[in-house]
Amino acid sequence: MCGRYVSKIDADVERHFSLTKVPFDFSSYNVAPGRNVPVVRQSDGGERELVLMRWGLIPHWAKEERIGYKMINARAETVDSKPAFRQPFKRHRCLIPANGFYEWRKTQSGKIPYYIHLRDEPVMGFAGLSDIWNNPEGERIESCTIITTAANAVIKPLHDRMPLIIAPDDYGVWLTGNVDGASEVLGMPSPVQLEAYPVSTRVNKPQNDDESCIERVA
Repeated sequence: MCGRYVSKIDADVERHFSLTKVPFDFSSYNVAPGRNVPVVRQSDGGERELVLMRWGLIPHWAKEERIGYKMINARAETVDSKPAFRQPFKRHRCLIPANGFYEWRKTQSGKIPYYIHLRDEPVMGFAGLSDIWNNPEGERIESCTIITTAANAVIKPLHDRMPLIIAPDDYGVWLTGNVDGASEVLGMPSPVQLEAYPVSTRVNKPQNDDESCIERVA
């Protein structure tokens, strides 16, 4: 799964996702579920736009808001069939900008956090889905989930799942293509080269949110 990641909105993100503007500042070294996070989607005008959505998808038919905490991830193998995800997969695909993400390795002395990032690029795009839910007070809440896939060779020693990282050349198909095209993207092996290294257990607490979270430790 993907339960924590790093996201810093800057010129690299603007360039990487071909955005016309960046409407807000955002920088977090320890993004946790339930937080409003940057999301790239296709606007009605046909341009890519950056918006904020709550991490943890709340299906439009949900009775309670808290279901979102169970929907921070969606499995690539079942997004087209699970009730919470099949409509968003057809209509509301998005990208989650990230600089890296965390995973924990189990050891006899406890879990050790690792930071995982691209070797050659500062930014990556996770495959995501979104939905809109109206709470009983009439508030409109946009929320999102990160799609996961089987772990590659770098991640396997840590966990059996990882975020689905989409190649930039496939961003257009993912955001605006038909379901068949999006399904092809889901099935493509990730072309990225990842590096993982251990970091401080400070990252275990969402309150700790600074650059020390990604510093390598012995």
